[in-house]
Amino acid sequence: MSLKKPSPGKLAGLKAVSDARGVIAAAAMDQRGSLQKSIGAARGTDATEHDLEVFKSGVTSVLTRYASAILLDPEFGLPASKERNKAGLLLAYEKTGYDANTPGRLPDLLTHWSVRRLKDAGADCIKILLYYTPFETDTVNDQKHAFIERIGDECNFHDIPFFLETVGYDVAGNGEKSLAYAKLKPKVVSGSMLEFSKDKYSVDVLKVEVPVEMTFVSGTRAFKGEAAYTREEALQLFRDAEAATDKPFIYLSAGVTNTIFIETLALAGESGTKFNGVLCGRATWSDAVKIYAKDGNDAFLKWMESAGVDNIQNVNKALEAASPWYLKIGVNSMDELS
Repeated sequence: MSLKKPSPGKLAGLKAVSDARGVIAAAAMDQRGSLQKSIGAARGTDATEHDLEVFKSGVTSVLTRYASAILLDPEFGLPASKERNKAGLLLAYEKTGYDANTPGRLPDLLTHWSVRRLKDAGADCIKILLYYTPFETDTVNDQKHAFIERIGDECNFHDIPFFLETVGYDVAGNGEKSLAYAKLKPKVVSGSMLEFSKDKYSVDVLKVEVPVEMTFVSGTRAFKGEAAYTREEALQLFRDAEAATDKPFIYLSAGVTNTIFIETLALAGESGTKFNGVLCGRATWSDAVKIYAKDGNDAFLKWMESAGVDNIQNVNKALEAASPWYLKIGVNSMDELS
């Protein structure tokens, strides 16, 4: 089933963050608290807000020569948004992290921002990250459903695309790196995609995890010896997740290495899944954090211009397996969207 053609504002936003093929080849640099901690840990002293602005600007100025768009946050990323080489701009609307003292990983919005303000700041699209699992209590998930309904309505009013990023978690509290969670993850991913494809949420693009944990897929280079699924089972799980939605969807890199993310995208392509791109963050720039922290900005930029560029070009090569998002709305070329 194909979706209806987006409204003029949403169409313009989607075009702005896509490459010439209609694939979303975007870089992600909206990390805040985790990035500040990582820089501080590597340096041995606390990182400052200025560090975040400088790091984000460096990553953006280099990677957007090769990316169709960049995802930034309005707290520390606005200076970087001026360095984006005409790439599209997605801005995050949620507060970073979650309150660990409150059950359910509930979301919250940035206090001084709204969709109107993000759009005025130059956003082509709005991004929300939501920690979500179908296995959470109905009370918690109902709060999250209402939250996303409100964001969807706000984006509709301001006629700007809504990208929803869902990240699963283990309600049992044992963490997301266990064999038990790896076996559950396909249902978490597919269930999340199924839920937020409903019209009431007004999501335009789903930003999703891959439905497997690569280190538990036997027959892959990423495999670490404990199997949750065979390679053939993994291929089918990619197809099952795709079948859960009629929306355009893109993959997040979820903090894995560039090598693992490239193999992941290759597996998605091998499965025949019609994914529509990526929003790739740490898989392109994470190794630069220690260099920036210990050796300074010049060394960091030198690394970005070499290894960072290699990383994003590897991702772009892997995106040859991706499909244009506009196929999901029943048109065959960007020209038909004019």
